[in-house]
Amino acid sequence: MSVVTDSPVHSSNSDDFIAFLDAELGASSPESSPDKEAENEDELESVSRIKRHKIESTEETEGSTSEGIMKQNLETSTKVDVCTHPGSFGSMCIRCGQQLDGKSGVTFGYIHKGLRLHDEEISRLRNTDMKSLLCRKKLYLVLDLDHTLLNSTLLAHLSSEESYLLNQTDSLRDISKGSLFKLDYMHMMTKLRPFVRSFLKEATEMFEMYIYTMGDRPYALEMAKLLDPQGEYFNAKVISRDDGTQKHQKGLDVVLGQESAVLILDDTEHAWVKHKDNLILMERYHFFASSCRQFGFNCKSLAELRNDEDETDGALAKILKVLKQVHCTFFDKHQEDDLINRDVRQVLSSVRSEVLSGCVIVFSRIFHGALPSLRKMAEQMGATCLAEVDPSVTHVVATDVGTEKSRWAVKENKFLVHPRWIEAANYFWEKQPEENFIIKKKQ
Repeated sequence: MSVVTDSPVHSSNSDDFIAFLDAELGASSPESSPDKEAENEDELESVSRIKRHKIESTEETEGSTSEGIMKQNLETSTKVDVCTHPGSFGSMCIRCGQQLDGKSGVTFGYIHKGLRLHDEEISRLRNTDMKSLLCRKKLYLVLDLDHTLLNSTLLAHLSSEESYLLNQTDSLRDISKGSLFKLDYMHMMTKLRPFVRSFLKEATEMFEMYIYTMGDRPYALEMAKLLDPQGEYFNAKVISRDDGTQKHQKGLDVVLGQESAVLILDDTEHAWVKHKDNLILMERYHFFASSCRQFGFNCKSLAELRNDEDETDGALAKILKVLKQVHCTFFDKHQEDDLINRDVRQVLSSVRSEVLSGCVIVFSRIFHGALPSLRKMAEQMGATCLAEVDPSVTHVVATDVGTEKSRWAVKENKFLVHPRWIEAANYFWEKQPEENFIIKKKQ
C-alpha cells in the first residue's frame, strides 16, 4: 500500500488509523530490503510535505481575508477539537501533521518504519481489535523462534558428526515442503521443529499470531519466510530485539493485543519477567550440537544421533492440545458480552492446576537452589507439597534412593521419582508415567 494515499494523516479522525494498521498488519510481507526501507523513508517524507502544504495553504487562505479570520474564530469558539497527537510518523503527528518534540509513546517499527503511538491510542486500538477478535472467536498467540519453533546454527559450528547434513538440506525454491535449510547468504543452517507446519495451520484458526524473537530483524524476517512462505500467518507481525523497549527483555507493550487475551509460547521464562502468567514454557529443541553446548549440555545432539522429535507426539503436538483446551475453555458457554471481561491468564492457570491435582509430594535431598522452583512448579500444577512424610503422600521426589524418605517410599509402596518427573509434567502439561522417571542406584 502507499502510505501517501492511505495514511491516516489525510483524515481528521484518528479512528481511521485502525484501518491503516489492519492493512499494514494484514497485507504487509515480512520480507525487507534496503530498497523497501528507502521507499518507506521516501513515503514518509512525502506524507510530511503533503501535510505541511495542507496546513500552510489553509493558514494562508483563511488569514488573507476577514471572512477567513471570522470563520476560524467561529470554529474555535463553537468546536473544541484540539488534537491529542495520538501518534507520529517520524516527528509528524499522524492526525494533524504538526511537528512534535519528544519521544513519548511506544515505537511500532515492525508495522511501519518511523511509526510511534501514544498510550491512549494504543489502548484504543487494542480495545477495538479485541472486540473484533472475540467476535471471530480468536485470541492472541506470541511465538518465540529459537529452540521453540526451530533451531539454527552457523555452518562453521557444525560438528564433524553433523557434516552429513550438508548433503541433506531441502530446496529453498519450495520452502513449504522442507524442514532443513542451508542459508548460504547467512552462513547458517536452520532446522524446523517437527510438526511446526501443522501446528501453525491449526493454531491460526484459534489465534492471531505474532513472532517475537531476541534475534535481530534480518534473522527474524528470514525465519518468518521459512515458517510462513505464503504469508498466511504472520505478515508484518514479526517482532525482533530491535523492536523491544527493554534490553534483554520481551514485553507485550509492543504487541497490539490486550494482555488478558494473549498467550506466549517461549523456551525462556526470564525473558518475560512481567508476563509470566501469560507464558507457556516450551521444552527446548536442541537439534544441533552448538545448541547443546550453548546451554551446557554434555551430550550428543539430535543431529549427531541422527534422530529427531516425534512428529505426532513431540513438544509442539502436545502444546497444541493445551492451546485447544485453553481456547475451548475461554469461549465455552459464554455469551459475547461476557467474553470482554474474561482473562486468558486465569484460564491458563486453571488448566495448569489440573495437571498434578491429587498428588501429594515430599522432596528429599534436592539441591537447595533447585528446591524452591520445583516446589513452585508442582504447586502451580495443583500438587500439595509437604515437608515430612505421612500416609497422604503419593510421591517422594529425590535423586538418591538411599535417603530416609526414599527408603520410606519404597517400604510404603509410594512413587519414588526423579525431579525430572515434575519438569516433564510442566513442559507437556500432563502427568507423566512414573516408571519413566525411576531413580537409579548410584554405583
